[in-house]
Amino acid sequence: MTAGSQFVTDTAASAYDSLGAETGLRSAVDKLYDRIHADPLLAPYFAGVDMPTLRRHQVDMLSAATGGPQKYSGRDMAKAHAGLDITDEAFERVVGHLNATLVETGADDGTIRAVLGALAPLRPPIVTA
Repeated sequence: MTAGSQFVTDTAASAYDSLGAETGLRSAVDKLYDRIHADPLLAPYFAGVDMPTLRRHQVDMLSAATGGPQKYSGRDMAKAHAGLDITDEAFERVVGHLNATLVETGADDGTIRAVLGALAPLRPPIVTA
């Protein structure tokens, strides 16, 4: 699976627009990682990670997943998460933090479902423990 094919990209562009386009996605990603870093289960997964690069890739990934113009150019999900022993619980916590972040940013239910639905296929290559 190539990096570009990892995401469902047929989501209506209105999801990208309703999230505030790139500016809104950047803000949401910042809020998401604030939540993640405050979570004692998840914070250790991000120790030593180049967060500016990760945030940029996350914005691109969310753009691609919501019909925006950016394309994800980061590593393959399986390779990027190899050796991290990510559990189902950790994956669900990240999804929960993303959901809460999207609610906080004022995203409507349809947009939230579209984002979470586009990311759901990423579970198998990410969860390895």
